[in-house]
Amino acid sequence: MGKPQGDRMPLLDHIREFRDRLIKSVIGILAASIVGWIFYQEIIRLLTLPFCDLGEAVTPTQEACGDLYVNGILGPFNLQVKIAILSGVLLAAPIWIYQLWSFITPALHKKEKKVALIFAAIATPLFSTGAILAYLILPHAVDVLLGFTPDNLGNLVRFDEYLDFVLRLILIFGIAFVLPLFLVALNLLGVLSGRSILKPWRTAVFLCFLFTATFTPTPDPITMTLLAIPLCLIYFASGTFAILVDKRRAKKEPQSIQATPIDKPESI
Repeated sequence: MGKPQGDRMPLLDHIREFRDRLIKSVIGILAASIVGWIFYQEIIRLLTLPFCDLGEAVTPTQEACGDLYVNGILGPFNLQVKIAILSGVLLAAPIWIYQLWSFITPALHKKEKKVALIFAAIATPLFSTGAILAYLILPHAVDVLLGFTPDNLGNLVRFDEYLDFVLRLILIFGIAFVLPLFLVALNLLGVLSGRSILKPWRTAVFLCFLFTATFTPTPDPITMTLLAIPLCLIYFASGTFAILVDKRRAKKEPQSIQATPIDKPESI
């Protein structure tokens, strides 16, 4: 339960708030995981398509991918559980993104709650765009990494390792596309100004490329650039939008000041 702004929330209330929002997020993820469990075979085919379509293994039209394998008796069951949970995380993105933002900005008034809903509504397609972009460059990333295999050796890949690689790529791209939106949300709440967002633009561009170079699981510059350029564009777009919001806010403030009655000094 949010408290009025200006009041400090005790540590115990913060813990309860975190627990409640974590429970809501987990329930949403588990509910969405049912969809991943039902469409497990379709998701597997979708994930293996970029790998199998490289000509490195049996084509997916033969319903097999020779270079990918599952190990152990419990391997297939564990894989289906993992696919279901990961699908739930992606499908329930609107839920846990909203809960995350609501926890970061506690004591929400009606205006701030509206901002949180708008934030979740915009963050979801941005996260999806990053995930789709990661999937589109996945064949190139796999091709680059498999290119390091010596000519006289084969390369059998455990599907668990391949899945971890795909998940890391999708999450990095998705989260990277959402990060600039935090700047816009903080500007709408009056915490950051547009100028303060764009002032360190050189540092921000450098950090975008550093982020992609550090967390992108492929060493090639093409993959890193494909992530860094859209990330920089979103950063500049968020700063520009914040400046427009500041100008609109500045126009309203003088009007409110003029509308405020000024008491005349009492005559002596």
